[in-house]
Amino acid sequence: MSFAKAQDLFRLAEMAKARYRGVTLRDIMEEFAVNERTARRMARALEDVFPRIDVVTDGERRRWWSLRDVDYIRHRGFRDSEIAALDLAIRRAERDGAANEVKSLTEMRDRLLASASQPQARSAEVSSEVMLEANGFACRPGPASQASPHYLKLLFEAFIAPMSIRMTYRSARDDAPRERVVEPYGVILGTRHYLVARDTTPERRIRQYRFDRISDMAVTGQGFVRDPDFCINAHCAQSFGSFFSEAEHGPVRWRFAPSAAPVARDFRFHPNQVMTETPDGSLLVEFSASGWVEMAWHLVSWGRAVEVLEPPELRVILERVRRGNVDVLP
Repeated sequence: MSFAKAQDLFRLAEMAKARYRGVTLRDIMEEFAVNERTARRMARALEDVFPRIDVVTDGERRRWWSLRDVDYIRHRGFRDSEIAALDLAIRRAERDGAANEVKSLTEMRDRLLASASQPQARSAEVSSEVMLEANGFACRPGPASQASPHYLKLLFEAFIAPMSIRMTYRSARDDAPRERVVEPYGVILGTRHYLVARDTTPERRIRQYRFDRISDMAVTGQGFVRDPDFCINAHCAQSFGSFFSEAEHGPVRWRFAPSAAPVARDFRFHPNQVMTETPDGSLLVEFSASGWVEMAWHLVSWGRAVEVLEPPELRVILERVRRGNVDVLP
């Protein structure tokens, strides 16, 4: 049995132990992205490796595989990536104001680390610190393009090392895709997902690469030294959403009508926003950022209750979006 297949089998055993009724063929197919024939083969392997497994057929003729007591699983512990994922979930819950989720997830995290040896706990915390830094993203709910799980897994490996990656990428200016070697610094999740990375050309610039324009990716194995002055959160704050353009970056000023001011006051439009209440009851919102089209897409949901004071280019784009006269796709 290959190492990858062994990992899948132990993951399947964890599922069969963790879920009260166990797992079905459908669960196996969805978890491992395999067809029914492969799922049946994995179920048979589970029976061979774990003789104490229970197999039950329900009233709908579905078979359930469940494990009741397996010492290996009970004492297995956790992976560094799992603590990192918990910390990311805590960060998201904090941003969403979900206090109860923050408390429960934090208690779970502390309980897991308390059960581990000191070296394992420290290793997990170091990996988590790297991932929190790399994922200081501007994450917004709602419709979003999908990011390849395979690419995200490769980037996790590259962030931890850190190592450069080789990818095939086609920018809006390219006639055809071309290979690039970049040093990854983080990921921005939004309507579009972006890789933030420093290119290895003589310019050595920090750039953003759209995930949907990456057609291939691999870790090079070549290490690099991160710029200690780079901050992913500061980089993300340059944008309103996930798009950034130096040509568009600058002061932004919106005025919400008195009827909309109470609602707008509860919004966090930008990390560095400044809100000012005026004598007539309207609300001024000011910050500096890039991404006029993303701003217009958001502002159109406020109808005529918002007025763009600066920049004038955004005011023009907002009127075009209101008329449905815009060529930019999400």
